[in-house]
Order: sequence, then C-alpha cells, then structure tokens
Amino acid sequence: MNKIKVGIVGSAGYTGGELLRVLIYHPDVEIVFANSASNAGNKVYAVHNDLFGDTDLEFSSDFQSDIDVLFLCVGHGDARKFLEANPVSASVKIIDLSQDYRLKANTAYQGQQFVYGLPELNRERIKSAQYIANPGCFATNIQLALLPLASKGLLPAQVHINATTGSTGAGQKPTATSHFSWRSSNLSAYKSFEHQHLQEVSESLEQLQAGFLPVSEQSLLERAMQRINMIPQRGAFPRGIFSAIYVDSDLSESEAYNLYEEYYASHPFTWVSRSNIDLKQVVNTNKSIMHLEKHDNKLLILNATDNLLKGASGQAVQNMNLLFDLDERAGLNLKSVGF
Repeated sequence: MNKIKVGIVGSAGYTGGELLRVLIYHPDVEIVFANSASNAGNKVYAVHNDLFGDTDLEFSSDFQSDIDVLFLCVGHGDARKFLEANPVSASVKIIDLSQDYRLKANTAYQGQQFVYGLPELNRERIKSAQYIANPGCFATNIQLALLPLASKGLLPAQVHINATTGSTGAGQKPTATSHFSWRSSNLSAYKSFEHQHLQEVSESLEQLQAGFLPVSEQSLLERAMQRINMIPQRGAFPRGIFSAIYVDSDLSESEAYNLYEEYYASHPFTWVSRSNIDLKQVVNTNKSIMHLEKHDNKLLILNATDNLLKGASGQAVQNMNLLFDLDERAGLNLKSVGF
C-alpha cells in the first residue's frame, strides 16, 4: 500500500503538535506539508522542541493539493474560512479539529456532509465518509461516559457533570487564566451550565435515545441545558480531562458494568475499569478509561481522557485510520506518563 499523503494546516498549535508527534512515526503516513504562515521556513522542532532529532520537516505557508487527507488544526471559525479561501479537491479527505462542522445544522461542504467523528458512535459511517468533524475534548469525554446508557434508552431527564480540564484545553495563546502563576495550585469554574460542547453531546445522545432533547423553539444549546447540568473546571495541570457524572438509575452496579463492557467490547481505546481510576492512566495516550459506582439510586460514572489525544489529535488519527481501512490502532500505541 502506498503511504497516505498528509497535509496539516495550523501545525504550530497544541493539536497540530500532537498530530505531528503521532504521524511522524505512523507506518502508513507521509507528511507532505505542515502549514503555519507565522512560522514558514522554520524547522518544526523550533516550535515543538521535543521533536528535535525526530524530524527535519519545515513549516510552510503553502497549501499543496497533492495529498490524500487534510487535517485542519485551526481555531473555531477558521476552518470554514480556510476552506472557502482554499477550495480542496473532491478527492481529498478532510478531518476538521475545530467546531465548525460538528453540529448537524452546519455540516455541508461541496455537496457532501461532514460526519461526526466519534468512532464509538459512528464507526461505520466514518469508514465511508469523505469529511470528518472531529469531536471536542469535553464532548468526547462526556459522550463516552453516557453512550451506553443512551443506547438502551436509560438516560433520565437530568444528567449532572463535574469535569476538570488541563490548561492545554484553552489553546496555545496565553490568556489570563492559562498563565502558570495563575493556574498553578488553583481551581476555578467557567461556562457553568452553558459550555458550547453541550450541543454536540446532546445531538449524539439524541441519536441513540430519541426524545432525549426537549422539543421547543429554543436554540440547541438552550435545549441541551434543560437536560445536561455541566460545571466545567480549570485544573492545575497541563493536560487531561477527568469527569464525574451521575444520573438516577435503576440498574445495579453489576448490570451497569455489563452494559458498559458490552458496548465498548469492540472499541480498542475505550476501557471500563472495576477499580478506581486516575488521570495519569490516560495522559499521553488515546485511551478513555471509565469507572462505575452505584450509590443508592445514583449511578456515578468517572471518565479520564487526554484532551489533546483522545479529545483531539489522537482521535483524528483514529478517524484517519478508519477512513483508509487501516487498523484503528495504527500509530497510536502510546504510553501513559505513569508516576
């Protein structure tokens, strides 16, 4: 098999850097260009210092069309702008890591639809797709924790979520709440009850459990907020998401484990642990690890993911593998940080 020719736009940011780290060693990939207008002509390792000794690739300001797949690692709103300014050949597959094409109302491009790229939900659709909208990091973590319940129509009217993310979730550009001096030894909540990822979460849950979303003239976010109560938090660590989610449930703990283990039996990166979990088990991996507990009528679901890998670039490579009929795990045998 010829190697898959890859182009990356927005390759100087966090998700672009993670994508490069994975694809440099992917056995079936050739990186044709790593686009970054502000770094054109510089070595990739001048920005991503840990890649010194791994590649002599240089950033480019050019967009080359002689590729098989294009990854868009750009800010929200910029993916759509890029595609409008740089028409892409209909033969090129696109994987967009921004939020521009995730929602059903915004999926059309060149007469085709972007498919929502959560393999644990849409694996078969992804395999035959041309364009993939990679899920958000919080959205990935939360959906994986809830999909098994939705698949059996067992989600109640109210879902309660407390989820903490690392500072890389805010992007590479420094902000008042991402500086080390503010973030270190600190904890804060933001976008309480109205995080934008609730929209894609609610659409996926509705896909499996029809009627989960209330029917009204309100916006998708407003309807999602009626069902999902989410408190996002900024953690004092660089990467990873740890969520604690609870719902009312008549399932016993044993029944819940059987449901989750059956749902994820064929998915290589999503695991259900009968022992308590922690974030370090998944950092620097493409894994999502869940743990379940039953407390009276409450089912508690804990989930840990790496926001830059399973929540972004690792999942994007997983989707690429599915698009090109490769082993879903190709290039993603990554190890956690341990202790």
